[in-house]
Amino acid sequence: MTASTTRRSSGAHRRLASVGATAVIGALLLTGCGDQRDKPGQVDSTNKAPLFGMLPKDIQSAGVIEVGSDINYPPVEFRKAGKVMGIDPDLAEAMGKQLGVEMKFSNATFDTLLTGMKAGRYDIAMSAMTDNKSRQEGTDPETGKKVGEGVDFVDYITAGVSIYTRKGDDQGIKDWEDLCGKTIVVQRGTVSHDLAKSQSKKCEDDDEKKIKIESFANDTEAQTRLRGGGADAGSSDFPVAAYAVKTSGGGDDFEIVGEQVEAAPYGIAVSKDDAQLRDALKAALDAIIRTGEYEKILSKWGVADGAVTEANINSGK
Repeated sequence: MTASTTRRSSGAHRRLASVGATAVIGALLLTGCGDQRDKPGQVDSTNKAPLFGMLPKDIQSAGVIEVGSDINYPPVEFRKAGKVMGIDPDLAEAMGKQLGVEMKFSNATFDTLLTGMKAGRYDIAMSAMTDNKSRQEGTDPETGKKVGEGVDFVDYITAGVSIYTRKGDDQGIKDWEDLCGKTIVVQRGTVSHDLAKSQSKKCEDDDEKKIKIESFANDTEAQTRLRGGGADAGSSDFPVAAYAVKTSGGGDDFEIVGEQVEAAPYGIAVSKDDAQLRDALKAALDAIIRTGEYEKILSKWGVADGAVTEANINSGK
């Protein structure tokens, strides 16, 4: 796909309209003052960031990449004392310095991020989102039927999926087959949710042997349900499960059982008609990998084992 020079996002149009309104107000205020500064909305020709020129013109003008994210998924992204932090925000900040723009995170539930991006609320989605063919193609992972527009991914870390239980109460659960007849909690729309539905179909053709799946808007709600005894197990991406095991109840609430499965890349989702933005993000990720900043960030959050050696596009299966 060739690079897109004109972006088609309604969010971009809305942002430019806002910038234009600001320019009019500024001009009225400064009339007669002899101010010759560039009007708001113009590309900042003084921006010396190494990759600024790769960005689409409307992003250059705005100075911001709007990021849709489910900011309730520690340690990948979460809030502490009102500040957004975690693996994704740290990586985004480092990439933003290479690009010369702010990477501004906005919160939404995970299962609405891609539709929100399509509606123009965000330029990209960055939220521990697994890159897979169904998301690339916009198809249902169970039926293969088309359910929406696909997206491109800039892949930046590899992670698998884990099962966890209350500490000291694993009920013999060691793998997904052991969940038949039990209750599992998951975050809605995630790979864990898809795996639970798939495994339930493989359980014996007896309603009592099916997995009872309780899905929640975010992983914190799922953990609360399990902690309170409302389920037998939970599942989430390994970095998230490991963080919950380490921190919840001072390490006394949960334990991981069995091995990671379905190891796959996390990707930054970008609309397929935003190839120029996609390629700029890839270049920024490659740059922080080369400088060593990438490795420092992953080590800080204890996920260095999932590091990649270069940015890839749509490497998920």
